[in-house]
Amino acid sequence: MLIIAAAMAVPFYYILVNTFKSQDETARSPLALPIHATLAHYAQVFATTNVVGSFLNTLYVTVFSVALMVLVGSMAAYGMILGKTKLTAAVGGLLAVAFLVPGQATLIPIYQMLVDARLVDSLNGLVVIYSCGAIFCYYLILGYMRTVPAEVLEAARIDGAGTGRIFFAIVLPLIRPILITVSVFQTMWVWNDFITPNVFISTPAKQTLVLLAYSAVGQFTTDWPLFMTLTVILLVPVVVFFLFMQRYIVDGLTQGSVKG
Repeated sequence: MLIIAAAMAVPFYYILVNTFKSQDETARSPLALPIHATLAHYAQVFATTNVVGSFLNTLYVTVFSVALMVLVGSMAAYGMILGKTKLTAAVGGLLAVAFLVPGQATLIPIYQMLVDARLVDSLNGLVVIYSCGAIFCYYLILGYMRTVPAEVLEAARIDGAGTGRIFFAIVLPLIRPILITVSVFQTMWVWNDFITPNVFISTPAKQTLVLLAYSAVGQFTTDWPLFMTLTVILLVPVVVFFLFMQRYIVDGLTQGSVKG
């Protein structure tokens, strides 16, 4: 594992050290430490690109998309747990089929639908598209929610609690580990996704960080230090987020695998 981890760390090292070098020094010795370290590329990025605006765009899309996915996915799982009928079984099967369809295969019809809804080239349109990831959340949450003791829910009903109150006041706090787990997975997906914003966003002011980094790659020449600097700015928030939340991932997945 240490060897594998070291091998995977090399690209991150390569990107990071070259943000402190000139383009000539990067070309001569890309893996060496910088001889004359400079922060000029970071200053150039903030001075010449809309990195702050792109960061806020990415943050907006990520926060609202993940919130919708987790809310819809957990509510769907709760409905499946409460009502085990032929209808819910059929809906579950339909969701399974939808989950297996690659997103790239549906880009054209989705684009057509967003054109009709006037959501193309819109951050809210991205939120709508990403909210379909609720299916993934549903499947992870469903397995975990089955571990919630039925006696607890029944006791709440006897005390007069309604379906909504049971869900928000009892079920959600009990399944918090899996909610955090799916939130981490979906946050990393939305934050790093390229194909969806590349297809549906065309206005530079609405670019996400991934699109901003891609814009540094020219057709004939590429400013590699600038590109790598944008990549570091893109990666730092999600890496910090993952390192802070990683213990909840294992906790959520392992607790949901044991019933009782």
